[in-house]
Amino acid sequence: MLFAVEWKYRPEGRDEVNKRFKETGAPPPEGINMIGRWHYASGRQGMLICETDNAIALGKWTQSWTDFLDFQIHPVNDDAGVTEVLSS
Repeated sequence: MLFAVEWKYRPEGRDEVNKRFKETGAPPPEGINMIGRWHYASGRQGMLICETDNAIALGKWTQSWTDFLDFQIHPVNDDAGVTEVLSS
C-alpha cells in the first residue's frame, strides 16, 4: 500500500529535529520503501510517500519522532489504483 505521511514539528523542537535529521537522515526501517520526501519551503513541515504492507513498521518509524513531530498518515492510490477503483 501507498501512504502519504505529513509531518509538522512543534516550534520548541526545531533545533532537536534539525540536529537529529542531519545526524541520521531519518531513513525508513526495513519493510518500508520511501518513494520520496519533500520539505515545505515554508518550513516546519513536509511530506513523504512510502510503500509498505507493514503498518507496525510504519508506526514504529513515526513513533520514533513523535517527541517533536505531529503526523498525519493517509493511504493513497496512484493513477493505476484509481483507474482500478473506477473500473469496478
